[in-house]
Amino acid sequence: MSILDSGAWVSMMTLIGEITFFLIVGMVLAAVALAIIATASITHGKFYLPRILIPGMVLLEGLVKAICKLLGLDDKDLITFFITLRNTMNTKAFAGTPVEQRAVFLPQCLRSAECPAHLTPEGLKCRHCGRCTVGENVAWLEGIGYRVFIVPGSTFIKRMVKKYRPKAIIGVGCLMEVKDGIDMSDRIGITAIGVVNFKDGCVETVADWAGVRDAALLGIEHPSGAVDFHGPAE
Repeated sequence: MSILDSGAWVSMMTLIGEITFFLIVGMVLAAVALAIIATASITHGKFYLPRILIPGMVLLEGLVKAICKLLGLDDKDLITFFITLRNTMNTKAFAGTPVEQRAVFLPQCLRSAECPAHLTPEGLKCRHCGRCTVGENVAWLEGIGYRVFIVPGSTFIKRMVKKYRPKAIIGVGCLMEVKDGIDMSDRIGITAIGVVNFKDGCVETVADWAGVRDAALLGIEHPSGAVDFHGPAE
């Protein structure tokens, strides 16, 4: 009698099958619970069980998204919620980081279509020509101690993080860029605050500069009003 026909082998395979089944059922039930919590949080504008939501949504993101769709939420609602949740969870650590250990990453699409700046190994160097609002905001951020980068993509961000090793960053961009940036920061142990653009696109997008400034002032002084780090894209 071969080993495949032995009682021990059959018992082991049965046990593995049962464990796998219960793991799958457990994951589905957990995803349903997370989707219900996320939906309730979005509907009522209040975070429920954030300490459970964050790791759960990271582990079961695809499944949670699918269930949220069944509950009437689209991807944009869920991603916006995810960014807001992560910002809220990261605010205390960000505020406790000295400003000289922080950096701001801006997307190059914010600049004017007639921007005279040239790309350098560290991104675009703003020439403060006045053709867009980037120059005045870069000057303000640098004036309070931030290192500011205007970058064309995530490759530049990784390079600058490796070179300057900031402990905390503010990432500005479209919805998915901000989410991906927060995920990347979490993987490499950097505290991140994400600020979503008011207007998306490839050219002359519009940043939520009030949100950027409020985030930049965390731990430095109190913002003038309630802090809202994201705004819906047009």
